[in-house]
Amino acid sequence: MTYDALTKAGVPLLAYGNFITVAINFIILAFIIFLMVKQINALKRKQPPPPPPPSEQIELLREIRDALVKRDAR
Repeated sequence: MTYDALTKAGVPLLAYGNFITVAINFIILAFIIFLMVKQINALKRKQPPPPPPPSEQIELLREIRDALVKRDAR
């Protein structure tokens, strides 16, 4: 008896071949999507972070330097 003949007769069957095929296809697609997301995240990560803003102490030292330069220019 074939699968089609048994299903037409109303016999309950476990189509494990179809299940295995669907499971393998799902695993392959999930792995491909995982690799794509991993590559996209790696490309995003390669951008250098912006430099941190200068500290308050450096800002004050720059103001003092500019004031001294301005005073000496007179």
